[in-house]
Amino acid sequence: MEAAAASLLDFSKEFDVTLLDQIINCTFNSSDPNRGAANTILMKLQESPDLWTRVDAILDRSANPNSRFFALQILDGTIKSRWKILPADQREGIKNYVVTKVIGMSSSDEMLTKEKLFIGKLNLTLINILKQEWPHNWPTFISDLVGSSKTSESLCENNMQILKLLSEEVFDFSKDQMTTEKVTTMKTSLNNEFSQIYQLCQFILSHSQRPSLLKVTLQTLQRFLTWIPLGFIFQTTLITTLTQKFFPEPMFRNDALECLTEIASLTDLDPEYNLLFQNLYLGFMAKLGEVFKPDTNLVPIFENDNDDDCNFIQRLALFLCGFFKSHLKVLESPEYQTQLVEGLFYLVRVSEVPDTEIFKICLEYWNTFTHDLYDSDIKFRVKGEGGVGGGVGGGGGGLNLGNSGGVARKNAYRYVLSGVRNVMISKMAKPEEVLIVEDENGDIVCETMKDIDVIVQYKTMKETLVYLTHLNCDDTENIMLEKLSFQVDGSQWSRGNLNTLCWAVGSISGAMTEEEEKRFLVTVIKDLLGLCEMKRGKDNKAVIASNIMYVVGQYPRFLKAHWKFLKTVVNKLFEFMHEVHPGVQDMACDTFLKISQKCKRKFVTLQANEDRPFICELVDNLPDIISDLAPHQIQAFYEAVGCMLSDKGQAVTSHIDRKALLIRLMDLPNRSWRGIMDAAANSVDSLLEPNTIKEVIKILKSNSRVCGTVGSLFSFQLEIFFLDMLNVYKVYSERISQAIAEQGPIATKHALIRSMRSAKKEVLKLLSTFVEKSGEPESGPASVAAGFLPPLLGPILDDYNRNISGARDPEVLSLMSVVVSRLKEHVTNEVPRIMLSVFECTLQMITVNFEDFPEHRIRFFEFLKSVNSFTFQALFSIPAEHQKLVVDSIVWAFKHTERNISETGLDILFELLNNVAQAPAIAQGFYQQFLLPLIQDVLGVMTDRLHKSGFKMHATLLQQMFHLVQLNQVTVPLSGDGQTLSNPEFLRDHMGSLLVQSFPNLTRNQVGTFVEGLFNVNLDILAFKVHLRDFLVNLKEFSVEDNTGLFTEETEETARLRSEQLNMQRSSVPGMLKPSEIADDDL
Repeated sequence: MEAAAASLLDFSKEFDVTLLDQIINCTFNSSDPNRGAANTILMKLQESPDLWTRVDAILDRSANPNSRFFALQILDGTIKSRWKILPADQREGIKNYVVTKVIGMSSSDEMLTKEKLFIGKLNLTLINILKQEWPHNWPTFISDLVGSSKTSESLCENNMQILKLLSEEVFDFSKDQMTTEKVTTMKTSLNNEFSQIYQLCQFILSHSQRPSLLKVTLQTLQRFLTWIPLGFIFQTTLITTLTQKFFPEPMFRNDALECLTEIASLTDLDPEYNLLFQNLYLGFMAKLGEVFKPDTNLVPIFENDNDDDCNFIQRLALFLCGFFKSHLKVLESPEYQTQLVEGLFYLVRVSEVPDTEIFKICLEYWNTFTHDLYDSDIKFRVKGEGGVGGGVGGGGGGLNLGNSGGVARKNAYRYVLSGVRNVMISKMAKPEEVLIVEDENGDIVCETMKDIDVIVQYKTMKETLVYLTHLNCDDTENIMLEKLSFQVDGSQWSRGNLNTLCWAVGSISGAMTEEEEKRFLVTVIKDLLGLCEMKRGKDNKAVIASNIMYVVGQYPRFLKAHWKFLKTVVNKLFEFMHEVHPGVQDMACDTFLKISQKCKRKFVTLQANEDRPFICELVDNLPDIISDLAPHQIQAFYEAVGCMLSDKGQAVTSHIDRKALLIRLMDLPNRSWRGIMDAAANSVDSLLEPNTIKEVIKILKSNSRVCGTVGSLFSFQLEIFFLDMLNVYKVYSERISQAIAEQGPIATKHALIRSMRSAKKEVLKLLSTFVEKSGEPESGPASVAAGFLPPLLGPILDDYNRNISGARDPEVLSLMSVVVSRLKEHVTNEVPRIMLSVFECTLQMITVNFEDFPEHRIRFFEFLKSVNSFTFQALFSIPAEHQKLVVDSIVWAFKHTERNISETGLDILFELLNNVAQAPAIAQGFYQQFLLPLIQDVLGVMTDRLHKSGFKMHATLLQQMFHLVQLNQVTVPLSGDGQTLSNPEFLRDHMGSLLVQSFPNLTRNQVGTFVEGLFNVNLDILAFKVHLRDFLVNLKEFSVEDNTGLFTEETEETARLRSEQLNMQRSSVPGMLKPSEIADDDL
């Protein structure tokens, strides 16, 4: 093999094409023992800068297709990377050879058919040459190509392929491959010479009888239609040729339809073109009616799996959606109403076919169309008689049907909209709340992974169906109830039909008035409950249960207004909690939680014809209700009941004793906890049993979920086991430390140690949740700081400080952060102790590199931010060397390459400077020690190209620090006792010298101008940022880069405003927001 490589790379003798064929055959033979060596030879050949000189020999003499493709690959590489450095005669030689080869291979029908794949690759090589040479070095290319096309139809066919590729390269794929100037030049040349190309296309379409040539001409024309001058489209016979000659012929229909779609989608044209678009639409509809009628069921046609039919239906969807989106308003007049409605009916039929991509095309348009009709309807109601709604296609317009405005538009489309409702309801996508799905085998299973595409599609369908409901609530209700009746009587029963129907029912929550909703929902829920009783089979019952739970979870307004229904629904959920079919219990618990959040007051106050609030009955029966639930489901159940108890309104406290109910609610976990403690009293080692640790974790998780919802009331429950919990924490901490001392760091990987660490983490999470939720009257900051904090600091901080890095729990930092941020001045005296225990040891962990201990890293800076924000004075009651560590850690944070950490560091520094400025006793000492290094560090990250997203805060900090000096608020000498200049003068000189040394490409004048701007106190923050941006763009490092990161603030602000506007629009439409997104005014 080495000899073969040497022979092929010896350019002093004739190239051995046969040997190359053998080597390439070897690389494609998986069983050949020399395959690896052959691949190595090919790699060496590819690296040779002169191998391109052998390409002609390979292409002319090799019969191996893979060898010829290899040769073209070598030639393409040379053209793309070395073309400019080749001598002119060699470039001309390559060009002439490729052109001759293309013409020679495409001049006969037989060769064109036989070598279709290779000729296609050769065409791409020619395009690569054109991208280098045309138009400046090859101005006659278009005319040469058009002229040669007249010599033979086979050559003409291939020339059309070349033109199609050229258009794609220039107008579609050029962005990342050619300079803007080059692309502009090529576009201009193609535009200037297009008349020759168009004449050729027109001649072929008028005279050729060769199907393959006609098809490729139509395909080429379609690529041109996106950019050619409009005169070639509207001032010629092109549209007539496409609609009258080619669209009716099945062989050319799809290609003609693609051309028509490009024309139909043209936008932003002058009104003079309206008549032309009307004629285009009318002509097309007449011919479409000859293909199939608007009432034709396309589903069987699509399911026959004929590729041409399937492609036609998809392209028809694109044409109709493109035309209506761009030009609906030009058809919204009485004389065109029949054809317009007919076209929309065609789109309804297309929407019904079982293809996701086609449906997405249609859905996007239906969403736009119904939104526009809804806006017209609303404007009409607001303005009264005579209001005129806007059209989808470019605003304004609307059906000119008298003075009835929005109502006329809505009514004109009423039958179309009814069809769209049917489609939306029949094809409704699955909401993310539904956990029970049918797999590819028809089995009912619990969903394990969310399908993002389906969730996005559901949101669009929900919006569309909400608009449709507002446009005609009665029709939506009638369609849904009719479909439900077909499920109940069994005539159209299927799990899929029931699913889509119920998902649609749930999606329009809030779109009806309360009275309409009551009438509708009573029927739906009664029918579903009856269906659940009637149907046999576990899978069927699971699907019906899933749908009942989804629907009731979407209508909290109805449930709050109808206690008996609410009680029936909740009791049904309790039944479902005993159903062991996968997913049913999960969904029952999730739905119960949602209902508890939205209807909690109903459960904790006395309802009509009841002798006590429902929560009392629930707590009494709790052991039976949760007896078949898994631990995570039990925890969700506890969270739901805790949510009920969180309601502390006057109406609640007069009916129930919240404290007593909480203790009763937690009776089961408390009894289990007492059992564990009793066993530990006899033998501490019982706490180390794996099953005991699991039970401890379960108990702590249940308490955390209740604490998270019930809030400050939880202090009564925590008092019961608080000290025992800390003792358990101590035991696990000591055993983990002992194991590490005996076995080394590997001990943290053992299953028992990992379990004990999990239990410790749950303790820390529970304490964090409790402190976060604490408040008056049960657990105010002062009482928590005095009663709960002292016992926990010792065991938790000592354990964290003494452990090895791998055994320190980041949750400790989270807990300390919450303690400081919630208890504020009440823990100021404890902050030095906390920092002594966690600060230096954590800093040693996270400053080794930017990757290790990511959780500790984030939570450490969150803790530091809390200390700086709420107990600032404590930072300066720690030793001086620790104060420097604090500042160094802030600098290290904003130098971090992970954005959230660097931005946290900048925020901390900003707040630290503000706090220092308001503390005269600290300020001057701080400025003398830290201000100059901080200025240099912030400038450093601003100019390092890695932190562009933090530019806004860099500018804010630099302005703040330079203005402090310029306004003489820094009275101590910045450089030390020997400083003779004033601080502003010294800092100017210092910054000038620093910048000149750091950026030698800048002149002293540029630096001087920049420095003066830094001290200009008349610049507001916007002007200051412009000053900094101008400086950065002058730097060599930035001048060749994408500097959009410097405008992140403006980009994010624009996105935020757009998002707010969209949310305002959505919130103004009843039913558009999910119940979970709507705030409860009565709670």
